[in-house]
Amino acid sequence: MTTRTLASLALLGACISGAAQAQQPAPAANAAPKPFAAGTPLSATNEKGVVMPMSKNVKVYGSFHFSESCTFDPDKNLIVAMNAANPRDAGSPPALTPNDGFVSLINPDGSVHTSKWIGATRDGLTLVHPLGSAVQGGTLYVNDGNMIRTFDLKNGTPKQAFEVKEALNLNGIGVASDGTMYASNTGNATDPTNKQRIYKVTASGQSSVFVEGPPLNLPNGVAIDPQGNVVVVNIGSNDVQTFDKAGKLIKTEHAAEAGNDGLVVLPDGTKYVSSVRFGSVSKIAPGKEAEVIATGIPSAASMCYDSKQNQLVIPMNPNNALAFIPLGRR
Repeated sequence: MTTRTLASLALLGACISGAAQAQQPAPAANAAPKPFAAGTPLSATNEKGVVMPMSKNVKVYGSFHFSESCTFDPDKNLIVAMNAANPRDAGSPPALTPNDGFVSLINPDGSVHTSKWIGATRDGLTLVHPLGSAVQGGTLYVNDGNMIRTFDLKNGTPKQAFEVKEALNLNGIGVASDGTMYASNTGNATDPTNKQRIYKVTASGQSSVFVEGPPLNLPNGVAIDPQGNVVVVNIGSNDVQTFDKAGKLIKTEHAAEAGNDGLVVLPDGTKYVSSVRFGSVSKIAPGKEAEVIATGIPSAASMCYDSKQNQLVIPMNPNNALAFIPLGRR
């Protein structure tokens, strides 16, 4: 670049800066400074509008960046946590830093094992804004925009990536034992182009619509139950819906509150549901009504089950932390 060009650019920059400064409104003459306000302990407002302090059986650990989901690797005895390096505002994907998501490995006590396991370098890696995740058959499955990306669970190496062309932003994911993937497109109740759907993606990558519209109500978390059925929780209601392999609704249960994101289904059929909007965790034992086991967890997102320590682990999105809930002796 020539000296003349640099000088011209400098002059242009000065003009733009000066114009911008000239357009800025003058501060109000009598505007009083706002008083300092310290932060408050973690809490969440429940569905009735009551602020609930975090219950004493919940522990929170940090060192994450907009962690939306986690899963558990029993072979390593480590929690696998998704992180987006640049959180986006809803409906604003262009605000993302391109290819800047990463995956952390976390010890069962909440301490950090590997800060950036997938994402230490970007060589051969594309991962923008990882949301839902699942582990099946030695493979880590991660929703990323309209892609489902897979990684070798042993070493983090990227494997296949499957595009779901009609999806706008895949959210929760459950993976059957044969490698069939079921992923939610939460959608928007007022935007007909952003459809409320559960997609089915075969192990070879063929995608189709599994369920669309009602009875879904802003579908979010997805899991596979012991019978191979697909279980879905919704943001727009407290419905916990079970669909058979043909997409037929065969059971509807209810969490204690709506606004749900996280879903864990244990081998005995017990379900745990976390409300990202209202901060509670519901336990639904087979044939029983929902029981609240924890409250006051802000942005309680897509949780996972640590089968070795018998605990729930809940990412907390903008709080950049994980919450741990021990489930007691088995």
